[in-house]
Amino acid sequence: MKREEKSVAIIGAGPAGCICACSAQNNPNVSDVVLFDFAEPLHTLLYTGGGRCNLAYAEYDFKELAKFYPRGEKFLYSVFSRFSTADTIDFFKKIGVETYTQDDLRIFPTSNSAKSVREKMLENLRACRFKKEKVVEIKKQEDKFLITTENNEYCFDKVVLAIGGHAGFSLAKNLGHRIIEPKPALTGLISAENFKNIQGVSLKNVKAEIFSREKKFPPLQDDIIFTHEGISGPLAYKISSICAREEYSKESPLSIKLNFVNNPPASDLSLLTFQGMLNANPKKDVKNLVAELVPKSLAEYILGVNGIDLDVKCCNVNGKTRDLILKSLQKFEITVISPAKDGEIVTSGGVCLDEINPKTMQSKLVEGLYFCGEVIDADGLCGGFNLQNCWSTGIIAGISA
Repeated sequence: MKREEKSVAIIGAGPAGCICACSAQNNPNVSDVVLFDFAEPLHTLLYTGGGRCNLAYAEYDFKELAKFYPRGEKFLYSVFSRFSTADTIDFFKKIGVETYTQDDLRIFPTSNSAKSVREKMLENLRACRFKKEKVVEIKKQEDKFLITTENNEYCFDKVVLAIGGHAGFSLAKNLGHRIIEPKPALTGLISAENFKNIQGVSLKNVKAEIFSREKKFPPLQDDIIFTHEGISGPLAYKISSICAREEYSKESPLSIKLNFVNNPPASDLSLLTFQGMLNANPKKDVKNLVAELVPKSLAEYILGVNGIDLDVKCCNVNGKTRDLILKSLQKFEITVISPAKDGEIVTSGGVCLDEINPKTMQSKLVEGLYFCGEVIDADGLCGGFNLQNCWSTGIIAGISA
């Protein structure tokens, strides 16, 4: 059996685990930091932000930042007050990663490369050791932790669980922690309707109203993409995140109404203005008029599902037909029956926050055990929020351990 004195074991070498190691290795009371992961360190970082690595979001008020987390908002007050967005930017600058902020407030490295961020972080971890082994069990024995991998056994003074998603739940559960049932979040949505004829159609700045059997949700707004089985893109991810703890199915679906004409000059589209468009273009096919407001294939789909002849002239569109078209443009109905089975970006659920001290990220049940990243029951929307959760909880866990 190998023994590491005054040592810290970090289970998981993703963003949370690696930034945790960055802070732990600088602690004079820590003689050894070891990261365990059966995969390559920081491999998941390579896919963030479309490969550009959306590091954070430029909200510098910690309470306002926490509002972007459907689960964990109040818990993250304490976390973000200790390691903020500004601290994140400063950390990356110190390790050689310069950043810039887009108009939508998303923060990226100036290199626009997740690979370069990964390289800089790994360069900064030269004082740490990596073990490419899968941890299968952790036991507390007096004031030490016995870690069993598929190949060896190790002994450590402190342990940080930084395994994202489902992988770390069983380890935490075996140490006595309650796990909030994991559900997919930030994923596409499957609908009862067949959108095969409009798959790939994308629209900007679509507004969504969401209803379930139990309640109505606040309206959301973002870009959307139709798929062969439903919808995807930022707006779908927001909906899936907000509704991650809702139970919805064929028998009890989510009802979503989309407003496609939410952008100028069509954002003020009313009954009178739409009638004015019809009057001004009497000889134009109605499908071509509607195609001035939405993509052509979507215009044809809207007319088709309403039983409207694609070649009917605008002068022949009666009041009933006009109202049907306008309703489909402003309150296009989708019946969502489930989240997509794959493509899940983050998991809603994890170690119960009531059992973690947000000031230190230490377990309230097991002294010397810490948590950070996606393993805890806190998750955010798209836009750098889930990485910010990793950076902040990881730094605090590393300092505390």
